[in-house]
Amino acid sequence: SFRCTVVSVSQEPALCRNCHRRTKDQGPKMVSKVISFDEVVKTSIETFRDTFGCDPDIAACAPGRVNLIGEHVDYNDGFVLPMALPMVTVIVGKKNYTPSTCEVVTCVEGIREQKKAQFDSSSLARGSPKWLNYVKGVMFHFGQSIPGFNAVIHTNVPIGGGLSSSAALEVATLTFLELLTARKFEKPGDKALICQKAEHTFANMPCGIMDQLISVAGQKDRALLIDCRNLTVQQIPFEAEGLAVLICNSNVKHELSSSEYPLRRKQCQQALQLMGLKSYREATERSLDALKGADEVLLKRARHVITEIKRTTEAADALRAGDFEEMGKLMAASHNSLRDDFEVSCHEVDILVEATLGAPGVLGTRMTGGGFGGCTVTLVQKESVEAAVKTIDT
Repeated sequence: SFRCTVVSVSQEPALCRNCHRRTKDQGPKMVSKVISFDEVVKTSIETFRDTFGCDPDIAACAPGRVNLIGEHVDYNDGFVLPMALPMVTVIVGKKNYTPSTCEVVTCVEGIREQKKAQFDSSSLARGSPKWLNYVKGVMFHFGQSIPGFNAVIHTNVPIGGGLSSSAALEVATLTFLELLTARKFEKPGDKALICQKAEHTFANMPCGIMDQLISVAGQKDRALLIDCRNLTVQQIPFEAEGLAVLICNSNVKHELSSSEYPLRRKQCQQALQLMGLKSYREATERSLDALKGADEVLLKRARHVITEIKRTTEAADALRAGDFEEMGKLMAASHNSLRDDFEVSCHEVDILVEATLGAPGVLGTRMTGGGFGGCTVTLVQKESVEAAVKTIDT
């Protein structure tokens, strides 16, 4: 089954749909709307009131993201070009006036673990349920003692869909802790690094910095060009009244920490060493000559990284120039590289990409996120959205 969400480039939710695939080779059938932000907030507050017998007095939220281009290069000193989404994670809560007892509830559907947990903020450790490890990790790296609190978490960011639900939870948690303790981090990069450390140490996921940084620093009507080597950012105007961004969820779930993600990162570093370089930013396509005759897999991994970094800077230039046709071509080339060289796509996603490329008004499409399922991101003319979704549905 697929879930399709259409978001205008002004980042207002133009259209949201749940779509269920009827058979392996048929398109998605639209059946219902995605939960709205207002519903997320309302459910969070009502759940807090029902669970704890009072109203929350602290609220924080952080957005998910879609990466327009620049995949699997954030941990390779590359450039990435994500945009924040109107889908967010919300945390509401209140001090419970205990020294360190914390009680957290999630209302997120689809979680098969326990949805309510109590723990001590003075002795944080990884454990079960898994979703709570992201919260604990941020608390562990927060850098000061945290008083006891009660909280409720809710989100409309798809879990495991490649739209950074984990980063949204981490950044929302950090913002919640800032409000709880009156400590304020001034630099977006500092907040992002704390959240990245949380994911490394408490979720066992060696992620790059992109997801956390766009969740912290994303702005309306802007894509964010992030230099992952030095964490500098450039806000790239992405204002085009006639365009929309279509996100389709393959509903193939990935859990990257127990899959191929850590292996891809290791392969990238092995290839870099064989090329005799310290950073992929020093590499060109001619650098790949050093890998010829070596492991073919390492050659393919390095080729993706080198060409994807180049495509991402070219995509930022295309956005600045308003050349959306060129942007679409770069997105399509990115998917081909992820499928053939980095080998992180899957059958369902490839079918979705192929169907989308045949739809009217589509300028380009690609898988987005870590891969092995998750979502595609598509640049489409807004006037063609209905026709494009109908084509994918046949």
